[in-house]
Amino acid sequence: MMNIYALTYKGFDYVDLDELLTNEQKQIRSIVRNWLNKNVIPHIEDWSQSNFFDKNLMKHLGELGCLGPHIPTEYGGGGLNAITYGIIMQELERVDSSIRSAASVQSSLVMYPIWKFGSEEQKQKFLPLLAKGEFIGSFGLTEPNHGSDPASMETRVKKVEGGYTLNGSKMWITNSPVCDLAVVWARNESNHVMGIIVERNMKGFSTPTIENKWSLRASITGELVFQDVFIPDDNILPLAKGLKAPLTCLTSARYGISWGVIGAAMDCLHAAIEYSKERTQFGKPLASFQLTQKKLSEMITAITNAQLLSLRIGQLMDEGKVTPSQVSMAKRHNVEMALKVAREARQICGAMGITGAFPMMRHAMNLESVITYEGTHEVHLLITGMDLTGINAFD
Repeated sequence: MMNIYALTYKGFDYVDLDELLTNEQKQIRSIVRNWLNKNVIPHIEDWSQSNFFDKNLMKHLGELGCLGPHIPTEYGGGGLNAITYGIIMQELERVDSSIRSAASVQSSLVMYPIWKFGSEEQKQKFLPLLAKGEFIGSFGLTEPNHGSDPASMETRVKKVEGGYTLNGSKMWITNSPVCDLAVVWARNESNHVMGIIVERNMKGFSTPTIENKWSLRASITGELVFQDVFIPDDNILPLAKGLKAPLTCLTSARYGISWGVIGAAMDCLHAAIEYSKERTQFGKPLASFQLTQKKLSEMITAITNAQLLSLRIGQLMDEGKVTPSQVSMAKRHNVEMALKVAREARQICGAMGITGAFPMMRHAMNLESVITYEGTHEVHLLITGMDLTGINAFD
């Protein structure tokens, strides 16, 4: 089954934001959208229903330039700016949060830390393979006992001759069961956080799959388990010093999320508008009722606000002026917006809205994960509160 309105989707631009985009950015958006319409849209409902992740999709996304688009070209990336990266994430999540998640993890949580904190040898060795999708990466920060509190991580590395031994586990890791490498964060004997590249063939490294998800069903999620894994010195990220390093990666990923969820919201709004014009009740189309128009008007207003916020955050990021708290605001606001739009759009479509012929229920289930991962809704609220007051409410 396929979303019956997917191929007529053109997005929404209520205040002519396209005038602020370059011709290149609009062309990239069209190329990505057209490819997804042809190659992913016809399958995404079935993939989600069957909890299937197409590993080959990563190679196709690499060929399309969706992996590491903001990484310099000398390492296989696209060399594009933050706004263009956001546009790509928006197109991917319009199809499904699972697709954006896989690409976002690869780009912002695997390629970005290797580029930002890795040695030249590590960049040359891993980044081109990741950019092509020939290698799939995962990011290990969250643990079974520590999600919002990464400072309490229990995964440890111990210095031995020629490298380190790694012990511990990470939980809720996108791409982990199929990853070729993982960027993992652990504490050393001095209690300092270190960044480590763990490769699939390392003895003692395993990646169990997490089953029975109701959300993000077209992506694969699992654990990273380390039992006396030997890590050579060459696999330590030399510039990753302290907890600030992984949090910097999360800032990049959260920024991409703020754009991505706008795509999911617009997909829901598009389907709701088209259905409401076709569906007749009491002798006239649903779109003619005041309450329906109220819902649709509030949705486009919320989407437009989110677009303006992400665009401005992208401008600040490109200028090197953005702060993590600004990105937190955008992630929190936009995910909440998208989830509300998905729910309202589903109501307009009534019972049909829960079927695979419409995208709302699938988007809503996915967004229930997005509103929690890479910083929960409440944590981002407190980050903004701390920025406003100077008082840390986490303690």
